[in-house]
Amino acid sequence: MPAHFDEHLDPHAGCGTVTDDELAELQDEIARDVTTTLMFGTGRPEREARRVTKLARAEVYLRSLCCQLLSRPQGAGHLARLAEDPSDIDGAVYFGCLLHLAGEPEGAMWWWQFAAGAGDATAAYCLYLHHLHHGELRDAEHWMRLALTADNEIDFTPPPYLRPPVDLHSGFLRRAVDLLKVENVAGAQFHHPDHRLAVQVEDLDGVCC
Repeated sequence: MPAHFDEHLDPHAGCGTVTDDELAELQDEIARDVTTTLMFGTGRPEREARRVTKLARAEVYLRSLCCQLLSRPQGAGHLARLAEDPSDIDGAVYFGCLLHLAGEPEGAMWWWQFAAGAGDATAAYCLYLHHLHHGELRDAEHWMRLALTADNEIDFTPPPYLRPPVDLHSGFLRRAVDLLKVENVAGAQFHHPDHRLAVQVEDLDGVCC
């Protein structure tokens, strides 16, 4: 693993776009949840119902975001550049999305953390959605704050309905990821990008619908 990755990796510090108003609403929502949890706990039924809805939405949004990125014509190019240069930030975001759809969330988080540490808003938003889905509000709030302060925009168009996208090639992606070299780095799995992935993704007719 290249040594210069370390300067971007901090798991605790750490096209359509999401609008400023939507981001502000999400940030306020997280702040309200954290404050309510600290002051009152999680026992109130009406709050729990809202929480379940947000967790479900976060999962749908994250899978939709991953599908949108990998279905774009430039997706294979980003993966190819990452195979040549593992410090390529755009490639890291796309590779994280591929790992997530292939059922490797820990591997996806590694690459998203690297990209978010380098200032990528979309990677930070992926981490926000991941932690929100698991009810980890403090971590979710941290990554959303990074997404809001990043220089670039979140590259995502939220789906019109709260339903998960249909995976067209999840089995194929799973088999492709199984062929990758994997190392254990600081207790986390580090998947090495491979040129074959770029070719295979380029041959797909969309990743989700």
